[in-house]
Amino acid sequence: MEITLEAVEQVMEQTGVDYKAAKEALLDNDGDVEAAIKSIQPATSDLSEDIKSMMDKLKKKVEEGNVDRVQIKKDDEVVLSVPLNVGIVGGIVGLAAAPFALIAGSLAAFGFGCRLVILKKDGTTDEIV
Repeated sequence: MEITLEAVEQVMEQTGVDYKAAKEALLDNDGDVEAAIKSIQPATSDLSEDIKSMMDKLKKKVEEGNVDRVQIKKDDEVVLSVPLNVGIVGGIVGLAAAPFALIAGSLAAFGFGCRLVILKKDGTTDEIV
């Protein structure tokens, strides 16, 4: 079984996964591009459901108040840090939604292994799981 670069690129393009994940999917499916794509897609849809769930939990925490900043961490590295204040949350509806769209997009882009951490005004943190 030979895994070509073109096959890996096709799987990456169709699913949005990185090189390593695409190649592993091809290896698991004997080089069959369509089977590799099908094997990845359920994981991708699960990711979108996880992101939606995390965003709902985040919005609930923000509504409760005391949220100063939201961070997305991959391993121990901060990938994105977004300040949330009363001006943003209480602002015009379109502007108020912008930080949440940015956070959701970033979670989707960085995918698995990311954690959503809330930094509170009193200095404590909460992790949304």
